[in-house]
This record gives sequence, C-alpha cells and structure tokens, in this order.
Amino acid sequence: MSEHRRKPPPPQGGGRAAARRGQSASSGRRASPRGATGSPSDSYGAGGEDRPYGGRAEARRAAQRNGGGRRRTADAPGHGPAGAAGPGRGRGRNSPPSRKRFIDYPRAGKSGFGRWVPSWKQMTGLFIGFIGSLVVVAGVAYAMVTIPDVAKTATAQNNVFYWSDGSQMVATGGEVNRQSINYAQIPKNMRYAVISQENKTFETDSGVDPKGIARAVFNMARGGQTQGGSTITQQYVKNAMLDDQSQTVSRKFKEIFVAIKVGAEVHKEDIMAGYLNSAYYGRNAYGLQAASRAYFNKDATDLDAGECAFLAAMLKGATYYDPAGATSLDPKATAQANSKRALVQMQDTLNKMVEYGHLDSAERAKYTKLPKVQNPRSNSRLSGQIGYLVDLAKAYLINNTDITPNDLQQGGYSIYTTFDKKKVEQLEAAVKKVQKANIKPDLRPKTDKYVQFGGASVDPSTGALKAIYGGEDATRHFTNNADQTGAQVGSTFKPFVLAAAMSWGKRNPDLGESQAQDERTIVSPKSLYSGKNKLKIQEYNHTIWKNEKGEEWLQANDGDESVGHPPDYKIDLREAMQFSVNSAYVQLGMDVGLDKVKEAALNAGILKASLASANYPSFSIGTSDPSAIRMAGAYATFAASGQQNDPYSVTKVTSKDGTVFEHKAKPRDAFTSKVADNVTDVLRTVVEKGTGTAAQLPGRQVAGKTGTTDGNKSAWFVGYTPQLSTAVGMFRMDDNENNKSREFLKMYGTGGQKEIHGASFPAEIWHDYMLQALKNEPVKNFPTPEPIGVVVNDTPSPSVTPTPTPSVTQSPTPTPTPSETLTSPTPTPSDTCGNFGWNCGNGNGGAAGGTDAGSTGGVTSSPTESTGNGSTRGNGNGGIFAGPNG
Repeated sequence: MSEHRRKPPPPQGGGRAAARRGQSASSGRRASPRGATGSPSDSYGAGGEDRPYGGRAEARRAAQRNGGGRRRTADAPGHGPAGAAGPGRGRGRNSPPSRKRFIDYPRAGKSGFGRWVPSWKQMTGLFIGFIGSLVVVAGVAYAMVTIPDVAKTATAQNNVFYWSDGSQMVATGGEVNRQSINYAQIPKNMRYAVISQENKTFETDSGVDPKGIARAVFNMARGGQTQGGSTITQQYVKNAMLDDQSQTVSRKFKEIFVAIKVGAEVHKEDIMAGYLNSAYYGRNAYGLQAASRAYFNKDATDLDAGECAFLAAMLKGATYYDPAGATSLDPKATAQANSKRALVQMQDTLNKMVEYGHLDSAERAKYTKLPKVQNPRSNSRLSGQIGYLVDLAKAYLINNTDITPNDLQQGGYSIYTTFDKKKVEQLEAAVKKVQKANIKPDLRPKTDKYVQFGGASVDPSTGALKAIYGGEDATRHFTNNADQTGAQVGSTFKPFVLAAAMSWGKRNPDLGESQAQDERTIVSPKSLYSGKNKLKIQEYNHTIWKNEKGEEWLQANDGDESVGHPPDYKIDLREAMQFSVNSAYVQLGMDVGLDKVKEAALNAGILKASLASANYPSFSIGTSDPSAIRMAGAYATFAASGQQNDPYSVTKVTSKDGTVFEHKAKPRDAFTSKVADNVTDVLRTVVEKGTGTAAQLPGRQVAGKTGTTDGNKSAWFVGYTPQLSTAVGMFRMDDNENNKSREFLKMYGTGGQKEIHGASFPAEIWHDYMLQALKNEPVKNFPTPEPIGVVVNDTPSPSVTPTPTPSVTQSPTPTPTPSETLTSPTPTPSDTCGNFGWNCGNGNGGAAGGTDAGSTGGVTSSPTESTGNGSTRGNGNGGIFAGPNG
C-alpha cells in the first residue's frame, strides 16, 4: 500500500491515552495538560478533541486579552474560524457574545487616535442637545422675567448732610426733578436726535443688539465696563431696573431677556416715551421735561432741533458735557472742555439726523453753536456756601469710596461732614466785609468788576476741612473758588523750595550731574544768596541757564529793586523769605534741583496735576495753580511738624444697611520735624516783620507767606497757627457760562489800590477770619526748631559788575532799571513781581508765559506749553478730590 495513503482515523474512544485520562478523571486525579509529555502530537489536537489554544498559558493570555476589552469577532481578519487552532487570536466557540454599549465612546473597532474622535452622529446629537438646552433655558428665563415699571424710578430718598457737630446741614437729593410727558408731547426732533445718535434701527429692531451684547460681555470678561452697544430698549430697561445696577454678567443677561420681552410686548412709542421720561440729563433732572426746564427754562414741546441735539448729548453723561462744568467730580470736566465736547457731539447728532433723513439740511444749518443754557443751580436750600459744601462732600465720596453718582442720586444716605458751621459763617463774613468796604464794581467797573475770592481752612492734626469760601452764592456762582480756579499761587510756593534745600541740600558744583545728586550739602536758613535784581540765573555748576532758544534768564524782583547788602547784595534765606526776594529763591531752586522742589511740594500735599513744568527756573516762585484747599493742606504739613494728612470732607456715611463708609486717617511723614519746624520758624518772620504783618494775631504765633503773580492777576495769603491752616486767594475772571475764554484779568487799580498783593486784601481776610475762628481756642506755640544745615555762600563775593541786559523786546512802558550801586533799599511789604514780564516767573512768566512776557531783564518768548495769556494753565486742576498726588 502506498506510503501516501491516509491512515484510517483512530477509534473515537481515543485509545489507551484517553482511557488513562478517563481513569484519572474517574479516580479524582487531574489529567496532565495536553503537551505536558513533550510529544509533538500533543500540540496538534490528536485524539479528536477540538481545543482552540495550544496550552493553558496561551488560553490564559487569550482570556486576559478578551477581558481587557480587545475582543475580536470570530471571523475577524487574521483569525481562523471559530474553534480553529490556527495562529490567530479568535474567540473560542464557548466565548460569551459581545454587548453593544449605549454610547460607543471611545469607539469600538477603532485603534489609536481614531477611538477618541466622535462620529458625525455623535456630534450632531451633541449639537441638537446643546441647542435644545439653550432653548429650554431661554424659554424659562423669558417666562420668569417681568416687564419693569419705569414709573417707579421717579421715587428716591433724600441724602441728609450733617455739620461736624452732628446738627443737620441740609437734606437734598431725594427731590427727583421729574415730570413725565406723553409721546405726543415729545418733539419729533428729540426722538430722532436720540435714534440717530444711539440706535438708528430702533423703529424696526427687536430690542437687542447681538453685536453690542457680545462686545459688552467681552469687555466684562476683560474687567472693563459693560457700557456700549445697548439699544434704546435696553437703556429703557436699565433705567427701569434701578433696584439692581450691578455690572455683572448675570445682571447683563437678565437685562437682555427683559429687553427681549419688552421689545416683543411693548409698543415702540411707549418705549421711547419711557426712555426719555426716565433718563438722567444731569443737573438732578430726570426726564425730558425736567431737563428742558433745567437747561433752557422752557417746556419740552418748545425745544428746537439744536436744543434737542444738545440734550441728546447730555444722555452720554452730563459730567463731561454740561457747559457749566463739573470739576468737583473730575478736574478734567472744566466748563471749557465740556462746552467743546458738547458742541462736537451736538453737531455730530445733527449731521446724522440729516444723513438718515430725519432733518432738513436747511433747518440743520441754523444750529452751529451751543444753545444758551441757564445757571445749573435752582434749589434754594443749596444757596450761599451750602451748595459748595454739598458738592465737595459728594465729590469726595465719589472719588474715594465705592459710592457712585447713581447711588447718591437715589439717596438714602446720612453724610457726616467735617465742616464747622461757625467757621464757615466766619470765613464768609470776613470775605464780605472786605468786599463791601473795597470792591465797587458799579463805581469802578474797569477794575473792580469780576473780582472773586476763594478760601479754605484745614485742621493740621487730621486734614479735616473745617471751612471753605467758594464764592458769593452757589445758586448764582457755580464754580467753587476754594476747590479749583487755575489761579497761580506766586511766592506762596517758596516754602517748598526752602523745605527741599533743608531736606536734600544743594548739589556740589564741582561734581558731575550723577555724582552731584548724591553728594549734597544741607542748607541752613542762614545761608547767603544774591538778592540782586535781574540776577543772571545759573545751573548748580555755575554755568549760565539758557532756555531752548539759547536765551539767558535774568530774574527780576518786586519793584525791579535789588535787595541785600551792596555791592554783591548778599541776603540770607530768612530775610529773602521775609521780603519775598525772587532772585535768591530762584537760584536756590536751581542749586537744589527743580525736581527736588517738585518732590517737596508733592510731599507736602500739592497735587501733581496742578503743578506747572519744572523745566524752568520760575517754577520755584509759583507758576503752579493748586487750589486753596490744597495750599491750606500743604501748609498744614509744616504746622504738624512734617506729618501730612490729605484734606478730607466726610467722616462717615450711613444708610438703612448701617455704616457704608468711615474715614480712616492715613498720616505720613512728609518732612522731618527738624525741616518742618525750621520752615515754620522762617515763615514766622514773614508775619512778624515782613510782607505778612497784616496777618498778625494778638497773643498768638502765626506763620505764613504772601504771594502775587506777574500781571497782578492773582494774590494769596496762606498762613497757620498750630491749630488751623488757612489759604485765601483773590483774582479777577469773568467766568460767566457765555464767556468761553475764562481769562484772568489784571488787578491794577482794583479796590482803589495801585496794585493788589498778598499783603493787602487776602491777608486782611485771613486775619479777620482767624481772629474769630480761634477766639475760644487755647493759645499754642510752635515747637522750637533745632539748628539745621550748613551756612552756604558765607564768604563775601567780589563786587558785582552789572551785566548788560541781552537784547529783548521791550514792554510798552518799561520801568527804568535802578542803579546797580544802590545801597540796600528798605523793601516795601509786598512781593509782587512788578512790571517786568515773565522773568518774575509768575503769571505770564515761566511755564505759562504769554503776550505780556518780555520787558527789560527777561526773554520775550514763552516756553512751549504757553497758553498765550498766562492765565488759564491748569484750569480745573488742583482740586481737593482729584486723588492723592495727582
């Protein structure tokens, strides 16, 4: 028989081996696993038993693979048929069937990254689910919100202001000035002015602006404001939801759903009327009718197109658009700046009305200027000084606490101020006494008209503002002269120069700039400087100072006189302060460094925003324009032996929820007591036997300084006792709302005097007020100062040879130059700069120079920041509440 013939299969019983296995099984013994004998036939399933794996180890590995989630179908590629003993990893015939998951993720049948990529069915399902959820949420939110009643915004509570003794000053703020009118009474031009400027699709849109909403949410996410992009409907809703004015995402979304509901269920005419009747236009006026009366004293039905466009601008924020200004809230909101902004906005609105077909171009051409508006105050309870006091307290809260203007408009606050009722009345009485006796506008209209005074009084130990004089009447004169005017302070700035010289010292002239900053000599008040008129000012290293045009600076003194001991006119710093010698202090400022003079002023409490450029020598003699409040506060730093407290006007605020705000003192050491007490000692000399003798108080020690600016445009006296520091300023300015230039006027001949200086009316007012204010106060003396510094320039200088004056443009009526060989003159108690242009450094001089610059002894051109009239630089700056140090 051929060797290739297949052998017959073995019997089904399996032969002796099978019999042995059966015998072992029947006897309880475990049979050896297939292949245990090492026979090749064991691995091939001989004996007819169909086993899927070659051994127990392989079976175990297969089971682990199947348990690990890597099941394969029996007929998967690369695997044999079910039960086959091939090399594949197929499931045996006895394996349980695979379970189908509800969500096949990670996806079965995929490997690698593909297992984690959702299928298109899964993505579609997710999207439909997400949209469905949003629809459900939006539906619930829409159903839950209600349409607000805008009429509720007409209610508000009073704010009650209290004097420092706890007695009530005034209740104001709750009398919401509002009178609703119906849609038919609203001028068509007013409706379309608002539509053209704020929401041109108002008549057709759904009430919300998706792009604006996205922008608002994005701004909030960045920590910015949510304003911007709101439709008129949304503004209407916002005005009606005064119970919640928080700027949060949830609040914004609530407002959106309410706006959608209002847009769907409220007529457009009702929305427009509700918006214009509830909007705030400034001047405590809510609604169009109240605004029309507040600005134009007429009914809303009588407004013309220009007035409508003007009132539409007020909706953007009256603080920055009311032509009357609002510098108590923001120093940048001056009358001039606001008028400019309002005019630009008004013209833009009129142009858009023409563009969108709401106004005829011929009618539009009639309105190219701002309409005439009336005085912003009408509440008789805010007359006299009360209106100024309330404004200061409100401004302090807005700029220094979390209380917002809207919070104050809604009212409900008890505001406890620092103002002393008696002192306020005494300061007002002192001003009126001088005015009545000396200022005669009817008799001398060319010299006495537009004369104004401002004053402030501060407690040196705390910074509490005790009294102010803001003007004749807050309901007629609405610029607070105590807070900011733009009037330069002149020689009252010199104490900061002396404080810098005693704090940091003069630089070594033999060293380079960087080394000289470190190696300095502390200056004693006994140090000698030249009081020579038309002194050629030098840098600290004795090189001649020149401006950007290469012109030298010759510093003039009051009356064009040299003061000191001839032939070199040396004078010590105490005597130079006593008679307010400009040349000595200008040169001292250059030796110390004008940066250090500036730092001393800031440390004392002067605001950075009110400081003029420190790039010119005249900086040392008062080209800056701090407010009376800040000057009183800065001198109070000297009175307190160098401890500085920012002036403040509110001690506490309470509401129905309890204490909302409470002032916490934050004193800081501005100067050492040695420096401050020496400044005080020098300023005592001014009052005892210098230019400030008119301010002497019987039995009390007084320190102070007079100040007058070039062109005789402002005059000051600032002085103090240990208990009280007071500043009084005087100037001439026509600040009527129709006068856009707000130019300071000269005071030659004012009050019947040849010229006005700090030693005249300001010192007289200061004296009369302080005499009464301290009447029942105990007498206190200043600390005895410790000796300080080194006497610099104590060696006699060689005789000074007069230096020819550089060629300059002469003033129309130059004063003859005194002989350089004059013996030491007897100075008059005045520190005015005389008639010699901007060399004096004040007024038209220095950083605010102008057309009056130039006569003998000085250069004619003003620095780059010149205003041309030397009167309005910094107008609006220097207010009490502009923030610490600017």
